[in-house]
Amino acid sequence: MALLPILCYPDPKLLTVAKSVGAVDARIQTLVSDMLVTMYEAKGIGLAATQVDVHERVIVIDTSEERDQPLVLINPEIVWKSEATHLNEEGCLSVPGIYDGVVRHDAVHVSALDETGASRRIEAEELLAVCIQHEMDHLLGKVFVEYLSPLKRNRIKTKMMKLQREESR
Repeated sequence: MALLPILCYPDPKLLTVAKSVGAVDARIQTLVSDMLVTMYEAKGIGLAATQVDVHERVIVIDTSEERDQPLVLINPEIVWKSEATHLNEEGCLSVPGIYDGVVRHDAVHVSALDETGASRRIEAEELLAVCIQHEMDHLLGKVFVEYLSPLKRNRIKTKMMKLQREESR
């Protein structure tokens, strides 16, 4: 298992739309393992393959307090979403240190494959529903800051570029 580098906003690779996984094979299973290690090390609750510069429809999530209940979603599709929505405070491993409000559906039902290639359906609400929607946005090439006002988005972009310049010195 390897620790993967996480792309940081405003890296244009984060805008790439992910392609469907053709087969859940050893390469995808290794990717899933590496993504889980990376997510846990970064203290995140979700990670999309897009964030580690792999543009395939793979997501890993663990919203459990003990951090021992990983959820793997390959080729996820939202098949139902509640009409009810609410504003959630969100952060992102690709936008470290930045948190802001995003409106998400209260509940979603998702069909996907797991790490063995078996089909599964998840009925999610609360934090898990928010996390699934957030990570699925990454697969569509969308970062949560795109939901914010242009002014906030530009401030975040400037801050992130400044941090990246400082780190590369």
